[in-house]
Amino acid sequence: MATAHRHTHKEHEGEALAEAAKRSLEEQGERWTGMRAEVFDELAKHTRPVSAYDIAENLSKQRGSRVAPNSVYRILDIFVRGNLANRIESANAFLVNSHPGCRHDCIFLICDDCGAADHIDDDRVTGALREAGRDAGYSDVRPVVELRGLCAECSR
Repeated sequence: MATAHRHTHKEHEGEALAEAAKRSLEEQGERWTGMRAEVFDELAKHTRPVSAYDIAENLSKQRGSRVAPNSVYRILDIFVRGNLANRIESANAFLVNSHPGCRHDCIFLICDDCGAADHIDDDRVTGALREAGRDAGYSDVRPVVELRGLCAECSR
């Protein structure tokens, strides 16, 4: 029986993360454009969930011209569908997926004090949710589980 665990597969960072994301997106038949690379690089800079508006604002400053939040949202939607990023629903924010191309369901842990986010896998929980969705007649069920509380640092 599966239990909660931290990821044991290859996690990327820096240039290797961007290359893995590019490769994964292209393998899915999507293009890796300059704007998508910029959005991904900006997203990857953040260790906490970041909004599309913050990404658009930061890119606007870097470029010296306005980047529309709607454009960033469209790109982030592609990244979520392609498993390059995760959406933190309760915060309407996004986190980079440090292991692009690896399909699994995450349980997100979000600190109500500092905003830190972490994730674990627990196939017992997500498997039960997938099964419940299928039993209700849904297909392609993708569980999104978020737990809010205080991280170890803030609960001291």
